[in-house]
Amino acid sequence: MADLRFEAIYPAPVAAVWRALTDPDEIAGWLMPNDFVPMVGHQFTFTTSPAPGFDGTVHCEVLEIEPERRLSYSWAGGGIDTVVAWELEPHGEGTALRLRHSGFHGPRGLIVRRILGAGWKSRVLPRLGSRVEALAEEDEGRLPQEPAP
Repeated sequence: MADLRFEAIYPAPVAAVWRALTDPDEIAGWLMPNDFVPMVGHQFTFTTSPAPGFDGTVHCEVLEIEPERRLSYSWAGGGIDTVVAWELEPHGEGTALRLRHSGFHGPRGLIVRRILGAGWKSRVLPRLGSRVEALAEEDEGRLPQEPAP
């Protein structure tokens, strides 16, 4: 069954995008409340409102971390056992982000793939983009300003 794949270009440095992807408070703002720790092997959960066939908890484990480059974790809940992988690379003055959500199998996987695909595209990635831009602006505000000539 086909993976979900998305790409976005954010007008922000890689560090701001990475922070949005790995800081639990930031993740809660654009995805779900969580107990994420950016450490391979850490088991964590995302929590949201239950729905038919889904108790509202996504069980995850950090599988891979390459700082400011790659993050992947398992994603199991609602009858699926999948993997979410994020890749970052500099793109001009900004950052190219690629998301791959893989491992959808069987009829249940097809249904959940449709639901998650719509959510990633229409809600989650736009919220992530807004948060990344806000973080970049915050970081710019912290940079020392050069005196005007």
